[in-house]
Amino acid sequence: MSEPASERTDVTPDDPAGRSERPTVALDTSVLMAPVEANLRPFEELDRVLGAVDPVVPSSVLRELDRLEEGSGAAATAASVGRDLAARARRLDTGGTYADDALVELAAAGDVDYVATADRELVRRVLDADTPVLCLRGRETLTVTDP
Repeated sequence: MSEPASERTDVTPDDPAGRSERPTVALDTSVLMAPVEANLRPFEELDRVLGAVDPVVPSSVLRELDRLEEGSGAAATAASVGRDLAARARRLDTGGTYADDALVELAAAGDVDYVATADRELVRRVLDADTPVLCLRGRETLTVTDP
């Protein structure tokens, strides 16, 4: 769950709540790694499907990418690309929470308008939290699934 606006580090002076008029989309590890694993261009797809968005990445997703990046092989390469892409999104501090749990908590609390993921189990959990999901359709496109 995100911290109160007064304690958040991602708040800008002209937007005290840290949110914009654009839909807020929380990005999962799987979507950030998808350029390598599924030939998906996440930010281009977000623009195509929703137009201008406010992308956010929970700190627990960043920690998961860091952990995966320490390995070797394709997963480490994908995590490295994902970490670079994550720099284009606003960071939300989610404490020590597991990445999927943090995304579900953000969705359930209404702190995000969408969650983008390629993880089928996470899709189900976010939909159960009554939040739309941007999920993979094929290997190169995102589509919105409503609860």
